[in-house]
Amino acid sequence: MSAHQPTISIIIPVLNEEKYIRDVLFAISTNAGSDRIKEILVVDGGSTDNTVANAIKHGASVVKSKKGRAAQMNLGATKASGDILYFLHVDSLPPKDFDSAILNEIDQGFEVGCFQMRFNSNSRFLKFFSWCTRINHQICRGGDQSLFITNKLFHQLNGFNEKFVIYEDNEFIKRVYKIKTFKIISSAVTTSARRYEERGMVRLQWHFGMIHLKYHLGAKPTELHQYYLKYIAA
Repeated sequence: MSAHQPTISIIIPVLNEEKYIRDVLFAISTNAGSDRIKEILVVDGGSTDNTVANAIKHGASVVKSKKGRAAQMNLGATKASGDILYFLHVDSLPPKDFDSAILNEIDQGFEVGCFQMRFNSNSRFLKFFSWCTRINHQICRGGDQSLFITNKLFHQLNGFNEKFVIYEDNEFIKRVYKIKTFKIISSAVTTSARRYEERGMVRLQWHFGMIHLKYHLGAKPTELHQYYLKYIAA
């Protein structure tokens, strides 16, 4: 009898992302290098545009959820039947053979990790922050880099903390770093620089830095969210 071949469930939280959901599902189908992707779960937080229709049209299963990225990803994880969960933001496109790269790390005994990241921008400022994603320190982690983790380990850690409206990825990864070796895959997801271009690159990175600092100084999830609404979302 052959050994069980681990499978991957891809989980993408969305809210009103009709364009980006098409792009990311196209990138997944184009760049997949194995037949081990069991399912793509698009977890919708109540979109009012064509996000859901586009997700179904491009081969994903849609899970309806309450709004909130942590809650959406947790719900996706409970519905997922793959051995490995791969959390992907809708505006981060996975690289060629991303699934084979994840499976390879799992075979090597790693249970959790991410890809490096680059922006779809020629900005030298953003290139510097992209370069930092190769550094294996939790301060250099973020949800845009995507995250692979065994289903078992995810549930052992009780998933994302839903009190965090923002920063849920960083809070979760901080817990991971305490108990597991975190693997950074050398290929990179390509993430959209749209927020940086809209808000001003230096300004936005400064505010993200402030959120990091506030969290490390003990700010509560609600304080982080209020800061985000005031300086980033506004």
